[in-house]
Amino acid sequence: AMKNPVPQAASLLLEKLMLLVHIRPLPAGSDVKTPPPAPGYYDTSCFKRGDLLEVPRTLFIHFGIYLGENRVAHLMPDILPTASVRVDTVEDFAYGGSILVNHMDRLFEDQVLGSEEAARRAEKLVGATAYSLLWNNCEHFVTYCRYGAPVSFQTDKFCETVKMIIRDQRSVLASVLLGLASIVCLGVAPSTTLPTIFIPFFLWMAG
Repeated sequence: AMKNPVPQAASLLLEKLMLLVHIRPLPAGSDVKTPPPAPGYYDTSCFKRGDLLEVPRTLFIHFGIYLGENRVAHLMPDILPTASVRVDTVEDFAYGGSILVNHMDRLFEDQVLGSEEAARRAEKLVGATAYSLLWNNCEHFVTYCRYGAPVSFQTDKFCETVKMIIRDQRSVLASVLLGLASIVCLGVAPSTTLPTIFIPFFLWMAG
């Protein structure tokens, strides 16, 4: 039997949205990417090897595992559907954002692995890997390393919230009209506006 293409299409669109979230926008009229903070911007003396680091961003939270000596292993999407677990400085990882340390430990209680075990798991996974917003993103990576099970609470919450909103066909129509209006009136590029039209439609169909 043929698989329903709608959920797959919705997943692909969501993955592209996640990729856009991980790319910091350029200042208006600038062709140069804003550089990360200089080394020493963050006080890493309170970080321990194996710590789970969170950096809240506009729509999502980015996650990494601290390896010591100002190095963080984190999963980043490349050209979808591929990604890589890479090691960067804390400054390159957080890019000026605030950092939360082991904030998820309270959700896993007794499932927290040893710090050295978490760091070794992260180091073993460094390199190319598959990427999926729903099944293999940066949160799946860190929860596997520190807690032994790949979980993404923010993805689950995001999908459930979107599905709940767009089950009402009027919300779907409003999303489509809003996207079209932004293209016509504001001159927004279709490449960034079309996902706002089709993501609600496909998720509503999948639900």
